[in-house]
Amino acid sequence: MKDPHARQIVLFDGFDPLDVIAPYEVLYAGGTASGGAVSVELVSAEGPREVVSGTGGLVLRATAALDPARAGLVVVPGASGRVGEPGEVPDHDAGAGEWQQDEFVPVLLGRTLTTELPVLLRAAMADPEVTVGAVCGGSLVLAMAGLLEGRHATTHHLGLDMLDATGVHAVNARVVDDGDLVTGAGVTSGLDLGLYLLEREVGPRIAHAVEELFAHERRGTVWRNHGPTPAGL
Repeated sequence: MKDPHARQIVLFDGFDPLDVIAPYEVLYAGGTASGGAVSVELVSAEGPREVVSGTGGLVLRATAALDPARAGLVVVPGASGRVGEPGEVPDHDAGAGEWQQDEFVPVLLGRTLTTELPVLLRAAMADPEVTVGAVCGGSLVLAMAGLLEGRHATTHHLGLDMLDATGVHAVNARVVDDGDLVTGAGVTSGLDLGLYLLEREVGPRIAHAVEELFAHERRGTVWRNHGPTPAGL
């Protein structure tokens, strides 16, 4: 049964901790400030388990399985690993083998395609009652699964070309609102994404209260595909 208050943040092996913790804390504080209008939990495609991040082996626990039929919002983080030098490529194919520390970010992102995560995310994207959010490389997870073609989205500035190559309208903005898809750019944009989602779904007073609590001011204009096209800039 759909719980309109439920928010699920996905964990996968090699995830970036800040991509997860920033929106988690914002949404959790929003739930407290709104008297329970929002609840948030960490989930994985496999169900409850300890999930190792790509940052120093930091572990977070998924307490439930990702369930798009229940959640009103699903947030996908990016991965933490090696960016590499220009022209440097992994010595094995993305998605092959077992997860290891300090792997290339594209390898970590690609490995999610070998799990049940793409099937579950496809179900979330197909459900009009579910908003899908992504932070940083989380947009690339969705794009690599073939779920964002023709949509507007952003990601870390180093991944914008890759995002564009998958058929996405890549936008160099801090937060991009494409209706039931809302994406954030670099890692710390998870704070801005969470605050914007709070404003959109619960109201600006709650979002402002959390913004004050965290001593953080959102940066930039949320990009939406509305209004005239800029000219002469």
